[in-house]
Amino acid sequence: MISNLRERIPLEEFDYQALTGALDDYARPRDKITTLLNRGIIIRVKKGLYIFGSGLRKRPYSREILANLIYGPSCVSREYALAYHGLIPEQVETITSVTSKRNKTFTTPLGVFDYRALPPAGFPFGIIRIELADGSAFLLAGSEKALADKLYCEHGLSLTSAGNCLDYLTISLRIDMEALRTMDADLLDQLARNYRSRRVKLLADCVRRLAGKDSGNE
Repeated sequence: MISNLRERIPLEEFDYQALTGALDDYARPRDKITTLLNRGIIIRVKKGLYIFGSGLRKRPYSREILANLIYGPSCVSREYALAYHGLIPEQVETITSVTSKRNKTFTTPLGVFDYRALPPAGFPFGIIRIELADGSAFLLAGSEKALADKLYCEHGLSLTSAGNCLDYLTISLRIDMEALRTMDADLLDQLARNYRSRRVKLLADCVRRLAGKDSGNE
């Protein structure tokens, strides 16, 4: 039964519909699900969302994929995405995301998943798709969006100038100045307009100013 279940569910992260579909030979699939949970064959991440236990995994489960599935529409962003892109030195344990819905935090057996709200008009911009070897994929904020989302969602952050913004980026967040120079200021400007955010506009100005200095325009 267990090998058949693994064959019928090819991915490590799966929902209730996939699980009941794989158990359609059983007269009482809900009872079978309870047994699988009790034996640790599957693990419930939240209601209706599961992963396989360690003995049945074909690859490590993806917390990024789970973040997309737990609450959506959403994409992984902010601190976790900045660390993913190598922009900040810290290892980030909480999976931070943004969403076009309301703020939400989920504490699960696999860790904490935190979601912060963006203006719906601005949510889709700057998202990239990361594909894994088995064909599964997750949505991740690109470098510019991850940083813009961090500034937009940061409670109590006061930025008054491009210089002040640069200090925050390089001192507080410890982002390398060379990484900032390579960012797309036009995309940041677009995000600033869609978010209606002065902070993100200052970020765009800061990046453009750095690029200008690098090219000798200032």
